[in-house]
Amino acid sequence: MSKRYRFFILFAVLAVCFVFLFPTLRWYFLIPKDKQAQALQSREQIRDYASRTAQADILEIWELAREDKDVPERLSFMIPAAKKAYKDAKRKMPDVWNARAVLRAYPTEGEAKEAIEATYRDAILSLKDLQKNTVQLGLDLSGGLSIVLEADLDAYREKLGRDINDTDRTEAVSRALEVLNSRIDRFGLTEPVIRTQGQNQIYVEIPGTNDPERINDIIMGKGSLAFHLVDTEATAAFTDYFNRNPYTTVDSEGELLNPSIVPSDVMVRRIYTKDRYGLDEFTGNYVALKKEVGLDGNHIQSAVVDRNNMDGKPEVTFMLDAEGGEIFYKLTSANVGKSLAIVLDRRVKSQANIQTPIREAVRLTGFGLDEANNIALTLRTAALPVELEVVTQQTIGPSMGSDTIRRGLYALMGGIVVVLIFMLLYYKFSGINAVVAQILNIYIMLSILSAFNFTLTLPSIAGFILTIGMAVDANVIIFERIKEELRLGKSRKAVIDAGFDKAFWSIMDSNITTFIAALFLSQLGTGPIQGFAVSLAIGVFSSVFTALFISRLIFDFGTDVLGSKKISVSWSIK
Repeated sequence: MSKRYRFFILFAVLAVCFVFLFPTLRWYFLIPKDKQAQALQSREQIRDYASRTAQADILEIWELAREDKDVPERLSFMIPAAKKAYKDAKRKMPDVWNARAVLRAYPTEGEAKEAIEATYRDAILSLKDLQKNTVQLGLDLSGGLSIVLEADLDAYREKLGRDINDTDRTEAVSRALEVLNSRIDRFGLTEPVIRTQGQNQIYVEIPGTNDPERINDIIMGKGSLAFHLVDTEATAAFTDYFNRNPYTTVDSEGELLNPSIVPSDVMVRRIYTKDRYGLDEFTGNYVALKKEVGLDGNHIQSAVVDRNNMDGKPEVTFMLDAEGGEIFYKLTSANVGKSLAIVLDRRVKSQANIQTPIREAVRLTGFGLDEANNIALTLRTAALPVELEVVTQQTIGPSMGSDTIRRGLYALMGGIVVVLIFMLLYYKFSGINAVVAQILNIYIMLSILSAFNFTLTLPSIAGFILTIGMAVDANVIIFERIKEELRLGKSRKAVIDAGFDKAFWSIMDSNITTFIAALFLSQLGTGPIQGFAVSLAIGVFSSVFTALFISRLIFDFGTDVLGSKKISVSWSIK
């Protein structure tokens, strides 16, 4: 491969790494702390903040408009929005953009408030999306969530149709523990703490996350979507009754106050959609469904998120096993032309007409991207054998303390600096090659962390430190082979070619065996061991690339571009 192609490959790799790493750099170094705190709030809190702030702003604008004053700098974002409103309404633009002109852009106060709220909402939610694409800090570095879950044994007893004994309870809690482990600890660097507490409780600590909504969706998901046939006649009868008795039909949770108004085999559920904040919003409508569940979640084998070819909206496609396929095929075959409702956690999320019988692949629509990913994750990781309820949930601080974190980072940087100084002193100007390779090695490793949203913990940092030593060892092998060739009196180009060729398999053998060990540790280990193993595997991959590809390119650049005739790699060899 020519040096030009190798340079383009290196440039492309570094550019892609920057794209992956930029969200992390932006979040931790460019976003103010107060903005970060806003983005880390729940969507309900963001909605309350945006609505409350927009209401205060609109009152301030009204006051300024009465006094015919200018828009303050803090609210200057309203002027571009007002200009757009004038343009959309094909109205003449005012000569002076003061508070009165801004208010006149909107027919009603409510529309003006919505425009202001949309600005706050879009800004905070965009930061929230940015935070999801960054390197997360683990429980020992930045804290996380502490949750106590309790098994709903009454619902489990009803599900089994009999009284439960100690063996049933223990087995249900143990299986729930396994499911939660597979759902939460997906990447190996999250290092969650999941353990039983008492007879029917599970304690969970989840590091590196400040999004309780998504965590609740993952751990509280029942693992199955309930498919219920829509009873159109009962729906029409209920709607008519509800319109005549709007205050005495259902309670605040949407449950019937008088169940006899619908047939005994029918239940009534609320219909929900997503609001501008991505939260479930009750549409005000109800639908009557058959109580019988059409499909059990245990029959689901796999689930993925795709994009609809027609409108590009996310959809969840899951495959059923043979038994589940037959069950669903019989259900859809017998009810072609009828409506089927998708119910998630007692909420109707979508309805669709059955046009043809469905046997194996089921496609679900009507979800946002985040919810679709959470549903697919829940379906992939099996059904919870028992429903779980949140007893307590709180944010916990870093267990190691900020002072310990700072000392650990100083130790990390100090170790790297000492290693690089040694390379410069012992291998002269060739040590610069090793320094550049190691800096790019760290850059690539952090980019991979950011690309996969891994969580950075102290054990994973230890894996990176070990990787730095291993990567330097590859440079040492190469330099020593070059020194051997120099003693034979060969030219610069010849010693570089021979040095890298002879060192190649020694470097590959040692790194391949280390990579295999890291893979076994990542699969068989848990917690800190797994985090260390995954970070080590990432480091092995990046260190081989920097030692054999980047270092060689730097040497060749000196030979072909700078025209160097000699190579400075030893004090004893001239």
